[in-house]
Amino acid sequence: MDDLQLIQNKIYEIRGQRVMLDRDLAEMYGVTTSALNQAVKRNAQRFPEEFMFQMTDVEVENWKSQIVISNSITRGLRHKPYVFTEQGVVMLSSVLRTPIAIQVCISVVKAFVAMRTYLTTTSPETLAARLESIDR
Repeated sequence: MDDLQLIQNKIYEIRGQRVMLDRDLAEMYGVTTSALNQAVKRNAQRFPEEFMFQMTDVEVENWKSQIVISNSITRGLRHKPYVFTEQGVVMLSSVLRTPIAIQVCISVVKAFVAMRTYLTTTSPETLAARLESIDR
């Protein structure tokens, strides 16, 4: 599985937006989740709600059931995660000061664009058939 596919697998739809979890982004950026969230809090004016938001309890439960996750993924989930839209991911690269931040940002943006392109160029029937095969 290539890097683009790995990133796309970490993009979820929440509140009608494609987003990535703070913990997945922190891992990719090479920082702890708390360090990532602290950098965001220090730069709160750069992260309006259309760039990031915190999941509600209901959204967390829906996310867990949506991805049929194992206990290893939810282990350590003590707080409701923050999620970042494509714009939020780009903004993260400007507030995180790690050597890999720019490269990760570029890769994530490419993954968002590839998903958007696929969804707009694939017929609804093909998408429905693919979803049905995934459900099976």
